[in-house]
Amino acid sequence: METVAMNQIEKKKLHPHKFTLWVAIASILMMFAGLTSAFIVKSNLVGWKDIEIPGIFWVSTGVILVSSLTIQMALRSFRQREMSQYRLLMGITFVLGTLFVILQWIGFNKLWDQGIQFSGSAGAGQFLYVIFGAHALHVIGGIVALAIMFVKAFFGKIKLYSAVPVEVMSTYWHFVDILWLYLLVFFLIIG
Repeated sequence: METVAMNQIEKKKLHPHKFTLWVAIASILMMFAGLTSAFIVKSNLVGWKDIEIPGIFWVSTGVILVSSLTIQMALRSFRQREMSQYRLLMGITFVLGTLFVILQWIGFNKLWDQGIQFSGSAGAGQFLYVIFGAHALHVIGGIVALAIMFVKAFFGKIKLYSAVPVEVMSTYWHFVDILWLYLLVFFLIIG
């Protein structure tokens, strides 16, 4: 009876990698909450200039949403030990993540061409570059992790079929997707 109770307690414990991820997500959320709060405060100053978001950001939004779907399907494939499907879906997620960053770059070039630059521009331009740039760095970090997992899926030896790394990656990827949606809606409504 005591062994059964111990097994149930062990199952309820949060894996250390998942705990670390949630701590990181909380700190990232606090950083973006601070940045968006500063944006609201600064937007009330005289001389504030609003920005129209380029349409390419909508395309990148579609791309990152599809990538969220593909990583969720990859997680399911891993759990079902369908490794060829898992590899394919991780590869697609990696490509979509990379495409998202490229589309963001194109969007920022369009803003730059409109005269919305980091230095010397009054208004939301500086916040766009800092906030969206910080988000892009988090996405690039996720792309690096995806690349490592993709390589391991092809060349690594899987001794234990632990889904924890894939679950952590999936959770992080969904987080950066949701964060992007928040930022886009925030700038559309407030900016």
